[in-house]
Amino acid sequence: MVNLAVQIGSLTLKNPVVAASGTFGFGREMQQWNDLSQLGAISSKGLTLNPRLGNDPPRVAETSGGLLNSVGLQNPGLQAFLATELPFMKSLGTTIIANIAGHSLEENVAMAEQLDATDVDGIELNLSCPNVSKGCMAFGSSAPMIEEVVRAVRAQTTKPLWVKLTPNVTSIADMALAAEAAGADAVSLINTLLGLAIDRKSRRPVLRNNTGGLSGPAVKPVALRMVWDVYRAVRIPIIGMGGIMNGEDAIEFMLAGASAIQVGTANLIRPTACQDVVTQMNLIAQSENMSRLSEYTGLMQPW
Repeated sequence: MVNLAVQIGSLTLKNPVVAASGTFGFGREMQQWNDLSQLGAISSKGLTLNPRLGNDPPRVAETSGGLLNSVGLQNPGLQAFLATELPFMKSLGTTIIANIAGHSLEENVAMAEQLDATDVDGIELNLSCPNVSKGCMAFGSSAPMIEEVVRAVRAQTTKPLWVKLTPNVTSIADMALAAEAAGADAVSLINTLLGLAIDRKSRRPVLRNNTGGLSGPAVKPVALRMVWDVYRAVRIPIIGMGGIMNGEDAIEFMLAGASAIQVGTANLIRPTACQDVVTQMNLIAQSENMSRLSEYTGLMQPW
């Protein structure tokens, strides 16, 4: 038997597979296809302090090897989450992570403070969102800004704090180091790459927002490289993501240095993707005589 459990700071996950924020909702739609208690964790839809309708459509577009989205953080707001979605999610028998995506430092601090008084298992701070008080520059675009917001959020909560990093930077290792210095318990990477799709006939962008975030298999090589860069720079755990479609992909992320992984776009193609990845990772580990999935972390041998 393979021990599937992994340790992310003070959190023990029953396996390394986390349903990524944004493609799994709050789990309601997915429970008809999955035994959600078998997942390592679920990261909620990205939350803002107040409800958001999101961007105008069209806001998703398929592209070669991936998906562009500019959904715009449509969500019911923190209070609706606490009243309705969190009690449901806590009934699922798995670890529940609240993904927060405030548009100012103050909004992130306020959400962390409120979540600290709940029974959510951890907080994932999405730093790919535009900070409206700083000219809409993404929080995660500079190390000093990351350190400022993570330190402020850390001061408001004792919950495990994961920091989700954008790949749209010069050095993601520097961004991860800033998150670690400010008190993050783990870093999640990568979020989507900024992309553009054009309709040749109309000569307009396909997305109403013009640009969107690219996810899916097309980003996997970039994501693997960034996980490896960060693994060599920080001491805190890494939750890797970016184009994971099956158990082999997941194992590769662990070899590059991830302690756990998140499955995102694959859920939109195959609703059982997360559960499938758990099964496939287990079978791979058995075939390779590994006693623990955690033993894969960092095993890649560079030339």
